[in-house]
Amino acid sequence: MKPKVAFFDFAGCEGDQLQIANLEEELLSLLGHVEVVSFREIMKEHGSDYDIAFVEGSCTRLGDEDRLKEIRKNAKTVVAIGSCATIGGINSLKNDKDPDEVGKTVYGDKAKWFDTYAARPIDAVIPVDVYVHGCPINKDEFLSVFKSLLQGKKPDIPSYPVCVECKKNENVCAFDRHEFCVGPVTRAGCNSCCINEGTICWGCRGLVDNPNENAHKEVLLKYGLTVDETINKFRLYFAWQRRRK
Repeated sequence: MKPKVAFFDFAGCEGDQLQIANLEEELLSLLGHVEVVSFREIMKEHGSDYDIAFVEGSCTRLGDEDRLKEIRKNAKTVVAIGSCATIGGINSLKNDKDPDEVGKTVYGDKAKWFDTYAARPIDAVIPVDVYVHGCPINKDEFLSVFKSLLQGKKPDIPSYPVCVECKKNENVCAFDRHEFCVGPVTRAGCNSCCINEGTICWGCRGLVDNPNENAHKEVLLKYGLTVDETINKFRLYFAWQRRRK
């Protein structure tokens, strides 16, 4: 029997699900090997019987926890997709601010109507088996991870920093362009796409696991920076990971 898969969304823009929908012909080929029982982005039907659950978005309400736990209970494999689900994402920007002020700014005099707390990745609530990083996710990486799951293999997710990919692509270092960049502490896998286009790494794939701290410090010290100063400079994606550490 074909494995049954379901897609779920929490707090986020749903851009990662859109990336999957945009696979077009490749998606049709993939669907020949699985049965999709729930995918609100592209279908009306919804089923609660599934083997693999793909979850997008961060957990921002206590009520989200019950829904996540139910998904975990039903699924054999839970896959977090996109930076909101994997590391808390942009939603975590509010975590360093006064929650009452955030509520007033967003909801005005109706702030008390909304039950919300510090945004967090889904593995802060339930165990996660596989991560597809990025904001949004890379379609090719998603396909690779999906195929690995169907073959019973462990997906190959990079554990080295973006700087490695920058060197392979012969990019001029952002620091040499007098710009701050969090590539030295950010997980690779994006083929340094932002730096390739002349900008910087924003850190959407999260902090690299077990970083070579000495090598990172050498890069930063060369330009008169510390790791903390660099991460503080770009809080866009690191708010939850900084809080956890």
